[in-house]
Amino acid sequence: MTPSLAGLVPALEYRAKVLAAVRAAFDSEGFVETETPAGISAPAAEEYIEAPRAGAFFLRTSPELEMKRLLCAGMKRIYQIGPCFRSGENGRLHRSEFSMLEYYAASWDYRELLAFTKRFVLAAAEKVNGSPVIRFRGMTIDLSREWEILSVREAFRRYAPMSADEAAEEESRFELLLTENVEPNLPKDRPCVLMDYPIRFGAFARPKASDATLAERWEAYVGGVELVNAYGELTDPAVQRERFRNFAETRRRNALAEYPEPEEFLNDLDCGMPESAGAAMGFDRLVMLLRGASQLSDVSFPLGGAAH
Repeated sequence: MTPSLAGLVPALEYRAKVLAAVRAAFDSEGFVETETPAGISAPAAEEYIEAPRAGAFFLRTSPELEMKRLLCAGMKRIYQIGPCFRSGENGRLHRSEFSMLEYYAASWDYRELLAFTKRFVLAAAEKVNGSPVIRFRGMTIDLSREWEILSVREAFRRYAPMSADEAAEEESRFELLLTENVEPNLPKDRPCVLMDYPIRFGAFARPKASDATLAERWEAYVGGVELVNAYGELTDPAVQRERFRNFAETRRRNALAEYPEPEEFLNDLDCGMPESAGAAMGFDRLVMLLRGASQLSDVSFPLGGAAH
């Protein structure tokens, strides 16, 4: 037996059970599992996420663009669980290589996707633990309780020294207040959802119909850990091109790597993408939370081939 991995075996067996439970939940609601390449020609030009290079390709930070191309091709409900990569992300809740669970549903809005997310997370917990209650870092969290839903504006009003709209005028300030003032004060006895972000923080999200200053975006937190990021998906190719240009300009100003334009995705978007909603969940984080582990390395195979 390999001594360095022996202690991790029970966690990896548990991880496999969570994987099976998640797949069963998606399959039961008509989702089709997909697989897209990890090496891509052009990553989405998100402003502060770095895609590692692999020869002539980039390693994907998310399968988002490729999965949206499948929606454009006519697929309706799809999901994928697979490796993603981000340079310089290492810590208790971050890894440079991690597993992403990403899922999309044509004709659903972002609130319908939230309802589904609640269902499959609860189903996975009950399947692998026999209970909706999890214990994480000394907290007892009941996944069967109604999830707390707070608008971002209301959360900033309660917990931050300025409004969300004022904070959003400077991105670094918004992120700082979110992480230092808002997130630590979110409810911990049940999952909490932050809903409707200022439009500048909706990279792939469409504007909210009732208020174009807001994006149809929500993030779900469990035990203070960000678990899911979801959008009512932007389907307007002209607006998406403009946002990509803005992202590219921000990357240039910050001396970050320049990416090619994702032409295949934009060409497919020109042909038409159905109204849809999509979400990305850190699968390693889900396993960590359900198991009550303290960090990702407790439930993931060590990076670099050695335990750490």
